[in-house]
Amino acid sequence: MQVAVENGQGLERRMTVGLEADQVDAEVEKRLREFAHSARVPGFRPGKVPLKVLRQRYGGQMRQEVFGELMRTSFSEAVAKEELRPVGVPRIEPDMDVSARRYAYRAVFEVLPRFELGRLDGKTLKRPVAEVADADLEAMLMRLREQQRTWSVVERPAQLSDRLKISYTGTLDGEPFEGGSAEDIEVELGLGDMLPGFEEGLVGVQAGDERRLDLTFPDFPDQHPSEHLSGKPVVFTVRVGEVAEPVLPELNADFARGLGFPDGDLDGFRLELRQNMERELKELIQARVKEQVMDLLLEVNRIDLPEALVREEIGALKQQIRRNLRGSNFELPDDLFRDRASRRVALGLIVGELIKANGIEVDPKRVREMVEGLASTYENPQQAIDYFYADQERLAPVESLTLENQVVDWVLDQIRVEDEPTTFEKLSTAAAVE
Repeated sequence: MQVAVENGQGLERRMTVGLEADQVDAEVEKRLREFAHSARVPGFRPGKVPLKVLRQRYGGQMRQEVFGELMRTSFSEAVAKEELRPVGVPRIEPDMDVSARRYAYRAVFEVLPRFELGRLDGKTLKRPVAEVADADLEAMLMRLREQQRTWSVVERPAQLSDRLKISYTGTLDGEPFEGGSAEDIEVELGLGDMLPGFEEGLVGVQAGDERRLDLTFPDFPDQHPSEHLSGKPVVFTVRVGEVAEPVLPELNADFARGLGFPDGDLDGFRLELRQNMERELKELIQARVKEQVMDLLLEVNRIDLPEALVREEIGALKQQIRRNLRGSNFELPDDLFRDRASRRVALGLIVGELIKANGIEVDPKRVREMVEGLASTYENPQQAIDYFYADQERLAPVESLTLENQVVDWVLDQIRVEDEPTTFEKLSTAAAVE
């Protein structure tokens, strides 16, 4: 087997492999002889067909089959011989000329990048430091009350945070446009669910009012269904059916019972809520530190990425979106996911190289701690722990995450870490935006 490799653009490689003609001929002859034992050809008894006849009838087909199989089996041998690490499915271009006894092919593929890990000397990372204050607890209780709010119809002008029942008709140049009308829908003023200026324009209306809103569609087609509306002035005629204000539940035993405390123990509810917030805060800090570590690894390790891996990751991200939006059949453009996919591919390669270079192995004790932490949120923690450990496929993601966290700890040991005071609110708000 003769192998020659040319470098293409970036990580692309073009590998030409020449197979031995004698090997192909020998394998074809072997198969013909084996086939002769059972071959059926008109004019001959079964198993008595001369090899010459079989060569004439089936030799070409068998030669193609042998060549195809040898291309597949020789590819892995060739890349091993050349110490290449291919990714993705190679593009195979056969080159067979029986008369010239030439059996060759060219395989075009990408390879994993080879790189030396960048140095972390002198790098600094900011670690958030915060605690769950009483004010944070009260703010969380208020959000929970808002989630449990009810609505009461009022006879007064509408305010922001009120909910209106409305019907409306939208027109462009005096003509109704598709999607511009609705009947008896509910709109909460201040949420920003409607066209910019729509909700604000209804502040002050009362039940039975009709109001004209002169608005302009944003100059961004993805914010409305029809491109021809982009940047166009439109008029909405809005009829108000009712105005309702939010009513928050009292912070009492009934409220606690409604959130899973059958005895209505409000103090116990507050205690558990604070503990949950403290766990959340710990996770937020860990996530912020981990994100900075990954940013740092990307900063000191600039590597070329195999397009095949990026495309594969884009496909995985799109599939995840489709799973989250069950029943939807729209197709999002690849470019929408490219940056995120490229980041994940790059970090996968860098972290993998860092693990290999430093002999980092998953710590079973830390895996157990993570499993127990996950199980603590279940009614029967031990049953959940047994569930994870009963199947290696269930445990594998936990082990992978543990190993990733060990990499983060390794990086933190190599750099300077400075505490940065912050608040629970700032961290949780930033996480929600991301």
